[in-house]
Amino acid sequence: MSTLLQGGELRALNYGQRASKSTGTLAATTVPLFTVAGGRVALTSVYGLVGTAITVANSYKLQHNPTAGTTVDLFPAVDIGTTDTAAGELLGFTGDSAGSALAIGGAVETLRAPIVLAAGQIESVSAGTDGEITWVVSWVPLDDGATLVAA
Repeated sequence: MSTLLQGGELRALNYGQRASKSTGTLAATTVPLFTVAGGRVALTSVYGLVGTAITVANSYKLQHNPTAGTTVDLFPAVDIGTTDTAAGELLGFTGDSAGSALAIGGAVETLRAPIVLAAGQIESVSAGTDGEITWVVSWVPLDDGATLVAA
């Protein structure tokens, strides 16, 4: 029996292209994670994988900072450290759009509907000083020449 589609091909058909980026050790700062250039893209999934436990209070969020326009939270700031977010836990959305709350656990939603992003950056905004998260996004170009890459 032959396999017609490999796992990576099937993911690309369903979600688009994939990019990932680690925050590095979280610090009380804003860090660019991904750059959108050349036009608009549809963010089809986004989730974080905690690599190093987050053990101190940390008001944390992801935001989209467009080249032109107003910065928008992808999810509002939430404390991810007071309850000790362990290595291996996932971070994701609780709803179907930008501005939905952040969920933490062993299983999370990525997105129910794509989020359209203009040229600019997806940024990690942290108030805490320990832990590490690798963010993984899937996306499709909406304009010819549009890209999303790790910053």
